[in-house]
Amino acid sequence: MAGQAALRPRSIPILHLLFLLLTTCAVSISSGPDESAALLRFRSTLSGSGAALPTWVPNAAPCNVNDTTWEGIICFNGRVWGIQLEDKGLTGGLNLGALVELRGLRTLSFMRNDLQGPVPDIGTLGALKAVYLSNNRFSGEIADGSFRRMRSLKKLFLSHNQLSGPIPTSLAGLGKLLEVRLDHNGFSGRIPDFRQPTLEIVDVAFNKLEGAIPERLGKMDSSFFQGNDGLCGAPLKVACDDHGKAKKGLSGWLIALIILASVLALLILIFFLVAKRRRQEAPSRSPSERTSSGVDEEVDNLERGAAEHHRGSSGSSASSAGSKKATAGGKKSAKESEHGRLAFVQEGRERFELHDLLRASAEVLGSGNFGASYKAVLSAGTTIVVKRFKEMNGVGREDFNEHMRRLGRLSHPNVLPLVAYLYKKEEKLLVTDFVANGSLAHMLHGNRGSTLPPLDWPTRLKIVKGVARGLAYLYDELPVLSLPHGHLKSSNVLLDETFEPLLIDYALAPVMNATTASQVMVAYKSPEVAQFGRPSKKSDVWSLGILVLEILTGRFPADYLHKGKVGSGGGGGGGGSGSGNDLAKWVGSIVPEEWSSEVLDGDIKGDESSKQEMHKLMMVGLECCEEEVEKRPEMRDVLKKIDRIKDSVDGGGSS
Repeated sequence: MAGQAALRPRSIPILHLLFLLLTTCAVSISSGPDESAALLRFRSTLSGSGAALPTWVPNAAPCNVNDTTWEGIICFNGRVWGIQLEDKGLTGGLNLGALVELRGLRTLSFMRNDLQGPVPDIGTLGALKAVYLSNNRFSGEIADGSFRRMRSLKKLFLSHNQLSGPIPTSLAGLGKLLEVRLDHNGFSGRIPDFRQPTLEIVDVAFNKLEGAIPERLGKMDSSFFQGNDGLCGAPLKVACDDHGKAKKGLSGWLIALIILASVLALLILIFFLVAKRRRQEAPSRSPSERTSSGVDEEVDNLERGAAEHHRGSSGSSASSAGSKKATAGGKKSAKESEHGRLAFVQEGRERFELHDLLRASAEVLGSGNFGASYKAVLSAGTTIVVKRFKEMNGVGREDFNEHMRRLGRLSHPNVLPLVAYLYKKEEKLLVTDFVANGSLAHMLHGNRGSTLPPLDWPTRLKIVKGVARGLAYLYDELPVLSLPHGHLKSSNVLLDETFEPLLIDYALAPVMNATTASQVMVAYKSPEVAQFGRPSKKSDVWSLGILVLEILTGRFPADYLHKGKVGSGGGGGGGGSGSGNDLAKWVGSIVPEEWSSEVLDGDIKGDESSKQEMHKLMMVGLECCEEEVEKRPEMRDVLKKIDRIKDSVDGGGSS
């Protein structure tokens, strides 16, 4: 006991010291000025037209929780989580030394610039999970051990550069690696022995590699290995000899001749079949025009067929479209056919192609700033929607495919999944399932007809909760995106048979032309765009707030229209516009005591207890519309508040 008593006084300063150390660590974790100084030092090393980065200012923390006003910075839990400086016209070398001080840094992206010299020493940033350096002019060899310390690395994009030498074998030792893209470089030698069970993609196409493809990669797409004359083994149809090298000989020429002869025979057969079907048609175009349009003609025919159906002649339009199918679409080389075929992102789905859509009965659903939508009923009875986008021609195939695959992995009851897509340089097609009840905008402002009654309070609350849950899911699953949705509005919320909402046109900002996105997308109408010139992570929260007010008032938001005119429509007391101001300012200008009589949609109905809950939801909507980004709530907090709102004070919560 005496010994214990003698020890007790010493334990106090030790505990005190531990407390001070822990406190110091906690303070350093949330240290903003250190991150600011590191980023400013990094900026000083950049050159090129976009190197000024005027929003990077001294004596200001780059992150405020998950939000930032610093261009190209991604924040998470108050720390710099990522740097995304794509398409900035950056030139010269890339020096990452100053970024070592960013302890929370997990992702870097400098794609589509004009950066030169050797690949930067990313090994000093061992905690990185993703590195995107594609489409630059990096050159030279990469040291074999460059990636040895990057145990957390999941994605490495170095494609479309001028790199040479062997692929670093240290990549093969990274246990968390998911995706490696090294295509379109000058790498030589053998592919390292990748054995990671996590690996999904290793793209080394169009290099100077040779030897046998590692067994672990044998089940990947053969396009990941094309353009390397010396590679052999699965998935390529090139056998390896006893020394592990590609067999070469006259057999290759014979195979090429057989393929060429087969293709010519097939083209001749198709030509006669098409000529027979068009025998009774007046030749409005020359034969060369009729056989060279490929996918362009198929897509145009889909639009023409749908338009004719919309005018009341669906039977003839389907027949006409079927007779105008192009003959070149599926008969091109492997690379060209890849351009002309639908790529499916959902497993277990019925497969179909453009010519199947041409045979289908089609009708126009609508046309907007992004493009037109068509409803098509396939021969098996499946009804799908094809949306044609013409404002995505600035994105490359690789980036577009990657983003579509990312969207294809999303799964949530309130997010309409992407089924398939088609990439063409000039335009893109996105395919989704058809949703019977149409859009929320139609239910609120359109002519519902006699079969669909006005939306009551429980249904509107159900819709708001579903939208909030779907949006929160996008925030969780797409943390790298500054705009997880980007275009949230009532016409982009569909309603199924039970009035469960489904979000559409989400997460398209990364593949949209920048000019179109800034002019059209709802998030770019948020107050911070006027203040800082760009949307924030909370711009989707602002869009949700506007949508909540639209659902409660039945008024069409002026913010969605180019000239700020409020549309007519909406039921009861919600019809028309009582103000030229935007919806949020108008609601905020009326005292809450008068909301029931002046603001709420007359069709919403409900007793006094229900109206108390409506007022709570109205307050949440106004909070989301806060003009100062710092005062606007986080998406997760918004969801919690909305989930607590009930059908009525005495009733249970809406499902």
